[in-house]
Amino acid sequence: MKKIISACVVFLVLVSMVTVAASVGTPQNPLVTISHLRGAFSDVLRSDVTAPLENSTDIALNRLQEIYIAHAGLAFAPRMTQVSLSVGDTITITTGASFTLTSGSATIAIVSGEVVNVSTGQIASSGMSLMPLQRYFGTENTTAVITASAASVGYVDGFHSTDGVAAAPLPFRDVNEGDWFRPAVQYVFDNGLFAGTAADTFSPNTPMTRGMFVTVLHRLDGLPPVTAGSVFTDVHDPGQFYHNAVLWANANGIVTGVGDGRFAPGSPITREQMAAIMHRYAMFRGTPPAPDADLIGSFADAYRVSDFAHNPMNWAVGARIMQGFDGLLFPRNTATRAQVAQIIYNFNNISITPAQPDPATEPLQIPPI
Repeated sequence: MKKIISACVVFLVLVSMVTVAASVGTPQNPLVTISHLRGAFSDVLRSDVTAPLENSTDIALNRLQEIYIAHAGLAFAPRMTQVSLSVGDTITITTGASFTLTSGSATIAIVSGEVVNVSTGQIASSGMSLMPLQRYFGTENTTAVITASAASVGYVDGFHSTDGVAAAPLPFRDVNEGDWFRPAVQYVFDNGLFAGTAADTFSPNTPMTRGMFVTVLHRLDGLPPVTAGSVFTDVHDPGQFYHNAVLWANANGIVTGVGDGRFAPGSPITREQMAAIMHRYAMFRGTPPAPDADLIGSFADAYRVSDFAHNPMNWAVGARIMQGFDGLLFPRNTATRAQVAQIIYNFNNISITPAQPDPATEPLQIPPI
């Protein structure tokens, strides 16, 4: 009896193997081979894999577009920036932005999402009064409006917008209302790009060093993290204020050094060096290349522009970022802190948004040094 049962089981197994072989198109080979799988299913597998990837790409691109649209028209503070509010003034914070009230009183209205009081870990409720010296942070998909109920001072960072909010007054006694560079100094100070040389001085006529200038660009770009090592023999101390900025700029092709493996961070930067670095930074940011026309040929000292700086200077003049004075460019003169502030101001307000010119951001004549 056992022999009969065993024979039946063997017979059934053989029948099932033949059936499988016939179903996959290989009646003489009951095993499904790798070559058969590749031949029969590669197109299907490829479709199954690529379709989700393509969908993911579309989703990612759509999300980036949504973020861009959501942030269009918003100001960006790369670090905590002081603002003064009169009664009724409002400041709107969005995802990733935060606000800290230091004096006065204000309330918050949650339009969407959630705002977290990171000082206590609690969720802020709409209509509540802000607690002084506590930081309120906008989480994902958040928009919240802070309204001053009394004259107030606070700090904001991230993407935000303001209505009637006055900039914090400049603390510098060497920057006066009538100075040609005052709006630019106000801009770089408000956005955390420049600090003073002391608590009450900006030193507008002090030469800007190469290390200082690259540090300003690093801040302008939002202080991105640094992963590359130093390639310069004179930039090796992480404790130096310019260390990370120089490494970031070199890794992204914004600076290349002065030769012999050096960057010369303490050397004063010239106007043509500044134009060259700004031109590379503009290309890094994706702004238009230099115009084809030779725009610097009309300046009497154009012959003094070094070969490496010809296109960058042409671009800077064409983009209205840099202008001369009395028909001269002064390409090899040292750039001052006031001049650098003006050029950064022009770059962000003219070069980045050429379609919406603002009369208040027209570049000013830069006096020679």
